[in-house]
Amino acid sequence: MKNKKQERRFIWLCLAPAIILFTVFMVFPTLNVFRMSLLKWGGLSANQEFVGLNNFFILFKDMNFIRSCQNTILIIVLVAIVTLIFAVVFAAILTREKVKGENFFRVIFYIPNVLSVVVISSIFSAIYDPSNGLLNSIIGLFKPENWEGIKFLGDQSIVIYAVIGTMIWQAIGYYMVMYMASMSSIPEHLYESASLDGANKVQQFFKITLPLIWGNIRTTLTFYIISSINLSFLFVKVMTGGGPNGASEVFLSYLYRQAYDNATYGYGMAIGAIVFIFSFVLSAVVNKITLRDDMEF
Repeated sequence: MKNKKQERRFIWLCLAPAIILFTVFMVFPTLNVFRMSLLKWGGLSANQEFVGLNNFFILFKDMNFIRSCQNTILIIVLVAIVTLIFAVVFAAILTREKVKGENFFRVIFYIPNVLSVVVISSIFSAIYDPSNGLLNSIIGLFKPENWEGIKFLGDQSIVIYAVIGTMIWQAIGYYMVMYMASMSSIPEHLYESASLDGANKVQQFFKITLPLIWGNIRTTLTFYIISSINLSFLFVKVMTGGGPNGASEVFLSYLYRQAYDNATYGYGMAIGAIVFIFSFVLSAVVNKITLRDDMEF
């Protein structure tokens, strides 16, 4: 009995620093966001007026906030789906096929994840440039000489898709490496048995590879949601600043604008509270929907 008590004390002693840090830097700030969302406050002054849920009532009537919600949801859905498809397919090709220069392609695909968001945003801003950008130069080959080019970052109807394309390019390599790690642990004899039974490579992919890495896919889907919300702010801030006319505004960029640019800190924290609840609920729903019995080998 004495040994068990000493063991418990030792375990709690080891866990204490992590628990304290998590509580101080995660739990308390999160609770403080909800507290400040109930205030009318500029962020710098000492005057704090308690307004209850009034910030939230105003928020859900704010069309700019609703548009930022729509953009954020669009980013999460498209970035998650497209990145997932390309990352899994590329991982399967590099893992299962004998590709010449396999290690070279692994490095090339992973490079975007090493670069900072500012560098990537600057590169794609240059690519999207309507006058001298690479993309417009390629499209211009099939257009008349007086063609002015597409304003990818200046057209309200397509600017958010330009940001999404940049985010997908940045994310594919990271998740591809994660899926490759899972695929490389699948025993070769499973594929050999399936091949002897007449299954082609596509059937092997859907019947063996995909089910056996499904646990990894479920985990990365949560990463997609969190990273899309966080990174979308950085990409939007550098590439468009939320423009033109708020067409590329997302959750966190709108929060930043309200809390710091407009000095309505309480209102900005109300947006932060919504973002927290949205992220938590969406992650829980995705995990519930994708839940299935684990396959073992």
